[in-house]
Amino acid sequence: MKRIEDLNTKLFADGADKAAMLALYAKPYIRGFTTNPTLMRKAGVSDYEAFARDVLAAIPDRPISLEVFADDFAEMARQARKIGAWAGNVYVKIPVTNTRRESAAAVVRDLSGDGIKVNVTAILTLDQVREMACSLAGGAPACISVFAGRIADTGRDPVPLMSEALEVIGPHPQIELIWASPRELLNIFQADAIGCHIITATADILKKLELVGKDLGDYSLDTVKMFYEDARQSGFRL
Repeated sequence: MKRIEDLNTKLFADGADKAAMLALYAKPYIRGFTTNPTLMRKAGVSDYEAFARDVLAAIPDRPISLEVFADDFAEMARQARKIGAWAGNVYVKIPVTNTRRESAAAVVRDLSGDGIKVNVTAILTLDQVREMACSLAGGAPACISVFAGRIADTGRDPVPLMSEALEVIGPHPQIELIWASPRELLNIFQADAIGCHIITATADILKKLELVGKDLGDYSLDTVKMFYEDARQSGFRL
């Protein structure tokens, strides 16, 4: 089994808590960061721009994805241009469609063509990958985020789809594929095995990194001890 430090797939931390982000910034194997409005809301962020500028000042040398929050494409483009001007390491997250299921392909094409680094998000189908790869072709460095974890939530194996997505974007060297919304630590190694460029991970998954390569016999004993100690502290009697 590879060590985390030896993976070819880049590991990005997914979250919006500044203190947690800075703690992860100290770890060389965290190669970038992603956020979204849902994570910001959970973290209690109330001033979007103040939070974003604060984080960008503290983390100036690794990619950070910041998402627009408009549903109208004209407003989406305005927000994207403003966010993209804040720092050179910003990738602007654009949802693959708006809430009316209208494609954001034109907005993505315009922004990328104007040199704005775009991260197209909330993608779950290969047709969406193909459409966005065409929109990003020849543009600025970009990412396509396929929500592999959500695909798995539907009972489908995401690995074949992710492998095919890599083939789709293969002719476009400035586009990187992100394995987004993973559900378990194993997904990091699955992403690496197929050559996926980036995988995001939340704090719940990242805290399991210390288990990588752990002896399974020792882990079994740890589990037995956990059950015994929980029963003892509960004061169970028969």
